[in-house]
Amino acid sequence: MGPRFDLFANELGAKIGKRFAGVSLAIEQSSLSKSTVELVNLRASQINGCGFCVDFHTKELAVAGESAVRVNLVAAWRESTVFTDAERAVLALAEEGTRLADAHTGVSDETWARVREHYDDDQVAALVYLVAMINAANRLGVIVRNPGGSYEPGMFAKLSS
Repeated sequence: MGPRFDLFANELGAKIGKRFAGVSLAIEQSSLSKSTVELVNLRASQINGCGFCVDFHTKELAVAGESAVRVNLVAAWRESTVFTDAERAVLALAEEGTRLADAHTGVSDETWARVREHYDDDQVAALVYLVAMINAANRLGVIVRNPGGSYEPGMFAKLSS
């Protein structure tokens, strides 16, 4: 199974992809931990069914030193004891920000308040953009049917330079 279309092989697709990666680089340069960023990315990718992104963020969590137990329990974080209150807040934000069509209220006031308890203004800005960007990336991957399994950690580093 291969992708329907290689966005990076197309000149315009590659040009847009480089700018897309620039936003991700700005998020990576925030004070959010690598694990926090990747937990959010993984949870949104699981919800959206993007195989390539689930592969990508699972592997990046491993590189960041996350245990297999924590990575495997992201899909069931509410029923797990391995996440901090701050991580639970961002996982809820990721879910509610991803499931906009499923919930007329979007991100609940309760979730927003929990996020604000744990993260400063710059981190909140990064989290809001992070949720938006991973959802956009998931849609790109699903539309062109990028399959999971081929991601190698760091393979997109040159895009954001």
